[in-house]
Amino acid sequence: METQELHRGRLIDHIHLVVSDLPATQKFYTAVFEVLGIPLGGAGDDYFWADELFVSTADSDAALGVLTGRHHLAFQASDRKMVEAFYHAALGAGGKDNGAPGERPYHPGYYAAFVLDPAGNNIEAVFHGDAKRSAPSVRITF
Repeated sequence: METQELHRGRLIDHIHLVVSDLPATQKFYTAVFEVLGIPLGGAGDDYFWADELFVSTADSDAALGVLTGRHHLAFQASDRKMVEAFYHAALGAGGKDNGAPGERPYHPGYYAAFVLDPAGNNIEAVFHGDAKRSAPSVRITF
């Protein structure tokens, strides 16, 4: 592990996606994480990771030779402009449109955009409207 500090939320510890085209997938996530302000935590020949997301090839030790299916992941955005920047960065890095930025009916102020990553996963950036967070993330040090 390249770092001695992790950021975690409350429910999800980590998500592992196993993909067939790691370079295309890493290009996609590097671009969207840049606009979301999330740095990659590390990378190797058969994997990369950032915060709770771990992505690898099927032949990595962690994958046991099996590709994952289609998943929906929603990333937090700090405002509407970040949602829009996510959408454009994703499309520019090989993603496919799955819902342009806009208000959604889930609750008042829900503003999101959806794209399909190179592996076909439905990736969302969402801004829930004006709200105050108690902390930007949970920091775990060891």
